Amino acid sequence: MLYNASPKTAKQLIPIVEEIGDVPLGAISGALLKGLGPKLKPKASTDTWWREIVTPASAVINNAHELEGTPLIRVKPYDKFERIAQDKRRGKLSRVERKPADKDWIEAFCRAADPYNAALVRFMFETAARIDQAVSIEPDDLRPTENKVRVKAQKGHPESWITVSPQMMDELLALPPKCPKNRKTGKFMKPRVFGYGSSTGYNTRWKTICKSAGIPYLSAHPAGRHGFFTELVVRQGVDPVTAAKAGRWSDPNLPMRIYAHAETDEADVRARFRTNHVQADTVQTPKSKKSQKE
Repeated sequence: MLYNASPKTAKQLIPIVEEIGDVPLGAISGALLKGLGPKLKPKASTDTWWREIVTPASAVINNAHELEGTPLIRVKPYDKFERIAQDKRRGKLSRVERKPADKDWIEAFCRAADPYNAALVRFMFETAARIDQAVSIEPDDLRPTENKVRVKAQKGHPESWITVSPQMMDELLALPPKCPKNRKTGKFMKPRVFGYGSSTGYNTRWKTICKSAGIPYLSAHPAGRHGFFTELVVRQGVDPVTAAKAGRWSDPNLPMRIYAHAETDEADVRARFRTNHVQADTVQTPKSKKSQKE
């Protein structure tokens, strides 16, 4: 009860508390928390266990440490062997490599899309904005004279104004704002630039667009954030520090590890080792022999 949990975190904490609620904080170990995964979510991946069980439980314990001086907890992450073993048990791979969007995919998508979704995918590809940030943009979040768009705080980053290209701003201004309906309350929300009321509302529409365009379906994250970093660093050779700053990553090592996708075919790499080297001519002509003798 000391922990000020968000509704999402509270929902994650309820089954954890039901399982270990009477155990004193000092008796809760990392092994105990990690062992809750197979009990509470037997079909989930180790990444899900970490995100939805270990992380919220650790936050509660460490919050009590700061307020009441109870023991601090540090949990060792699941290793790759634990991840592989759980993937085998559940018959499904975790950490499947995402395919990032490229310019051809974006253009094919936009040709088949309506103006709202075309502008949405271009905006995320150009700015690395997350889908929740993008769909939350309201008309007052645009500064046309400066080509700036305000994106809300997310993932530990504060609210910020980001610069877009003049062409992107023209696209945004051309969209009449829409008032989406809240699916839970049934009430209309404030006008939004892209017309979506939630970060998942785009999915069905995007699948239809991709099918019509004859391109593989990509969700917003690989189409936007992954595509942004791979486009700049891998395809255009922009240095990672500059690209990370433009995409609002505080540490360039993170996007290099997660968001930069190699695009050279493996067979292409192997072929480099089979290239014949130019051989030096070891046969001497009469003229060269004479020169040596002289």
